[in-house]
Amino acid sequence: MPANPVDPAPAAPSDPAPSSRGTPPAERLLNLVIALVNTSASMTKQQVRAGVAGYGDAPSTEAFERMFERDKDTLRALGIPIVTVDAGGHSDEVGYRIDNDAYALGAVDLTPAELGVVALAAQLWSDKTLRTDMSRAMTKLRAAGAGEVAADAVAGLAPRVRAAGDAYVPLLEAVSERRDVSFRYRAASTGQELTRHVEPWRIAARGSGWYLVGFDRARGAARVFRLSRIAGKVRVGSQAGAFDVPDAVDVDAMLGERVGALQRARLAVVPERAQALRARAVAPPPVEPGETRSATDDGRDVLEVEFRSLSAFADEVAGYGPAVVVLEPAQLRADVLRRLEAAAGLDGARPDSDGHGGEGAGETTDG
Repeated sequence: MPANPVDPAPAAPSDPAPSSRGTPPAERLLNLVIALVNTSASMTKQQVRAGVAGYGDAPSTEAFERMFERDKDTLRALGIPIVTVDAGGHSDEVGYRIDNDAYALGAVDLTPAELGVVALAAQLWSDKTLRTDMSRAMTKLRAAGAGEVAADAVAGLAPRVRAAGDAYVPLLEAVSERRDVSFRYRAASTGQELTRHVEPWRIAARGSGWYLVGFDRARGAARVFRLSRIAGKVRVGSQAGAFDVPDAVDVDAMLGERVGALQRARLAVVPERAQALRARAVAPPPVEPGETRSATDDGRDVLEVEFRSLSAFADEVAGYGPAVVVLEPAQLRADVLRRLEAAAGLDGARPDSDGHGGEGAGETTDG
């Protein structure tokens, strides 16, 4: 029978002192997972203590034993299959490894709809610190899609929301903790900047922009503020629970007028394509005698879809490429064609000089 393990000899006075903080537990757990996944057979406790970063911080064998057992329990609770391996023969030592067959993920096989949902989450944020990682992930996932149908799912579901800006995080915290806020706000109608004192209720995205819905104390009424018009820093009050949010805050009603008047488009769509547009199609008005609207001569289905923001809807329709043709209104058709020409990089493409296609037609903000 092998001798009991002996504690390492105490450090000589000339040895550097160990770090007072040691290895963070999360880093130690990750190191253990990497070691147990990559071991050729198994690792004994002594090998773990000597070779896995973080376990050398234990001051004694007993402390190491407690640390190792606690880490094993944590990983198993997270669903990581750590198995015990009997060394066999005359040795009574046991080893540990991770069952790679049980731990490995199966092949990623996404349906077009599932790929669209992933793209929805990935494209919501345009933060430059995440853009590279999201782009790499989506490039890999698109290989699991279904060609043009998968592209349809992405085009129909992908959000078109601009970056929320620096005001988003402090406002979100204030909404969560019910703290009052104050900020400098530039009015849409006059451009004048005034300080607003607000009880923040909700944050929502509409018409490619982010908005704060809350109670303006100076005006004594509920108001809507576009985050892109907030100038400088948002100051958050020190008292949590400083106000009560009304039970029924109708965000849709308060933001409905912020994204332009409701319009209707007539679209000619290739059969079985553009499912997101088909899901939003509305019943067309009665057909005049001798007029046919159910399909075009080339077999496309004719849909009528309502929209508010001309720019945002043109972005969406252009995302379907040749699968969707705009019949009406003329301005939407022109904006979509302009986007397609720019995307194709056609020689001699004229720059946009007529002033159309700007942010949220008819959009207004508080002030």
